[in-house]
Amino acid sequence: MSSPVQLALGGQAGAGAAVHAAATTPSLIEQAQTPAVITLVAGGVALLVVLVGGRPWRLARNGVTIVHEAGHALAAVLVGRRLQGIKLHSDTSGVTVSRGKPEGPGMAFTAMAGYLAPSVLGLLFASLLGADLVGTVLVLIALLLLGVLVMIRNAYGVFSVVASAVVLALVAFVAPVEVQAPFSYLVTWFLLFGGVRPVMELQVKRRQGRARDSDADQLGRLTAVPPVLWVLVFAVGTVSCLIAGALWLLEPVAA
Repeated sequence: MSSPVQLALGGQAGAGAAVHAAATTPSLIEQAQTPAVITLVAGGVALLVVLVGGRPWRLARNGVTIVHEAGHALAAVLVGRRLQGIKLHSDTSGVTVSRGKPEGPGMAFTAMAGYLAPSVLGLLFASLLGADLVGTVLVLIALLLLGVLVMIRNAYGVFSVVASAVVLALVAFVAPVEVQAPFSYLVTWFLLFGGVRPVMELQVKRRQGRARDSDADQLGRLTAVPPVLWVLVFAVGTVSCLIAGALWLLEPVAA
């Protein structure tokens, strides 16, 4: 039979063990901040916005348009064209104007870059998140918005970019640190999923005769490749980026 002293000591030891167990057991909040949970929730939300469409997609699509036009602008600069400006419109369309040779590989590369830009950027962000570089993703978003803002030439475009910058600033400087990772994952997933849908919409509009001057049609005039094949190039490129980016982002889930 244990003595009263032994019972007391045993009780204290048991209580200490219980406290230790409670201290080492992750809380619900800590579990919710694991990479696996963050990437699954962010991916689900992004996919829902892209698939359901409606007003949420229309609002979020402005972000895709910003990246789309930034892709045209960057490609134009890389091939030596003179960038004149960018315009963003309330119907989520946009236009990037550059001066240079009106034909040739440089012009073709500039026209091709737009639809691929969101998916390629999403793939880059996925690789950075896979390396746990959340801060780098936020910095690159800020640089992109700054670069586009400098070249914007209409009021709605300024409003759209500034509104995006305000959201980024709130996440980076006002919101708790725990918000930055989910936000970065959400943006990344949205670029990957959101890069595919505009390509599908492009082909639908082309069949209806409402996109006669689309990037694919411009490429068809610049090259010997029919526009529908350029749409296929866009589709293969965006889907490939989605698959590769998803593999990076879902790695914590499989681990």
